[in-house]
Amino acid sequence: MTTQNLTQIPAPRVPLIDERTGLMAREWYRFFINIFDLTGNGSNVTSLSDLQVGPPVGSEALSQIASLVSDTQLNNSSEILAQLATLSDEVQAALIQPPMQEIQHLHYGAFHDTTTQTAAAINTAYAMTFNSTDFSDGVEIGSPTSRIICRNLGVYNFQFSAQATTGSASSHYMYVWPRINGTDVPDSATRVEFKGAGNDQVLAWNFLLRMQANDYFELMWSATDTSIQLASYATASPAPAIPSIILTVTEATI
Repeated sequence: MTTQNLTQIPAPRVPLIDERTGLMAREWYRFFINIFDLTGNGSNVTSLSDLQVGPPVGSEALSQIASLVSDTQLNNSSEILAQLATLSDEVQAALIQPPMQEIQHLHYGAFHDTTTQTAAAINTAYAMTFNSTDFSDGVEIGSPTSRIICRNLGVYNFQFSAQATTGSASSHYMYVWPRINGTDVPDSATRVEFKGAGNDQVLAWNFLLRMQANDYFELMWSATDTSIQLASYATASPAPAIPSIILTVTEATI
């Protein structure tokens, strides 16, 4: 006597498609295989073309399947009929649901510089440089080391903090602004005033910019007095060392 595998229809919480593989879930695969065996291994009036269009629906098709199941000496055809009706609804819903969205991979980078950066001349544009990479995925230091290259198209958030100081007793100004591929970003500069010698300032803000693949970003600065500089300080217990410039880059959207 042949043993029948009466695997029950999977619970409603079991998805038809396994999100990890994009293939049919194992529970549903076993269920369909068992139904296939129980209904004659394909020897019925439902053609391959019918199955390509969609699952059998309607009372006539379900009654036909129930009759085939009865022929295999299964006594509880009404229960199977109800299960098949539920399965038909779930398969129909799966056919019309939108495709699963691909998870976006966002890129990032974190960089800093451990040297003191100075201006050789007043009112002259200089690019801040970086000599250390903390993290990097699709964003990297280029050549020269003032260039931060974004390898992928997207909108990026460039956030920086700079340790600036002056040795002049007079009042002077420092300007900071971004460049993309050597061109100044319009309406992007900020002016900071220094009053008196030893006046330290921490400059910290951000720029949200659209970058094409392989575009490079530079953080520019100029000063009205050469005593203004981006200062790097050694460790002073209990604090760690202070970089002259810290820059973090995170992709906001693709």
